Amino acid sequence: MDFFQEIRTKPWLESQVEIDNERSGGSYTLPSVKVGLRVFVAVVGVVFSLSVVAYSDRMTLADWRPVPEPLLMWLNIIVLVGASVAMQWAVRSAQRDRTSNVEVGMLIGGACTLAFLAGQLLVVRQLDELGYFAPTNPALAFLYMLTGLHAVHILGGMVAWGRTLLRIWGGADAQQVRMSVELCAFYWHFLLAIWLFLFVWFVIT
Repeated sequence: MDFFQEIRTKPWLESQVEIDNERSGGSYTLPSVKVGLRVFVAVVGVVFSLSVVAYSDRMTLADWRPVPEPLLMWLNIIVLVGASVAMQWAVRSAQRDRTSNVEVGMLIGGACTLAFLAGQLLVVRQLDELGYFAPTNPALAFLYMLTGLHAVHILGGMVAWGRTLLRIWGGADAQQVRMSVELCAFYWHFLLAIWLFLFVWFVIT
């Protein structure tokens, strides 16, 4: 049964009792790996939220100097969106049993992700050339901390991405890697949402 249908049921009604009695006893469940990933991203979300709260408190002090947003940061967002779109295309391809398209989607997603990480390093270099140094600017220190934390989680996702590609290259078909592809896509969408939130926060503050 669909999750949303499940939560709308009214078990106290006689008609619903009859429907329930006709069922085989199945219930709405998620694979354990999906549950585990959702718990993990929830914890990561809390970590980023607490970091943003600390950022907000720190910016009220007198020594806070705002940091400019280089154009490259905007371009990096487009690249990360591209990675997320490619991962979703890989999911659709897996659902349609198109192994070659799954491989292409994963490769494009990974390439865009690596380009995003390289772009983030270039942003650090640009800010350094503009005379912004983390030891003397708490705003920049927080920026580096949050972007670094985000990058670490991306690198963790790249491990799962690499293992999925190795399975494909080892002869696994689309259905055999479908779960892994779905997990990668979900994680990439989450990382995109986190970065969009952080970037908007940087811009408005």
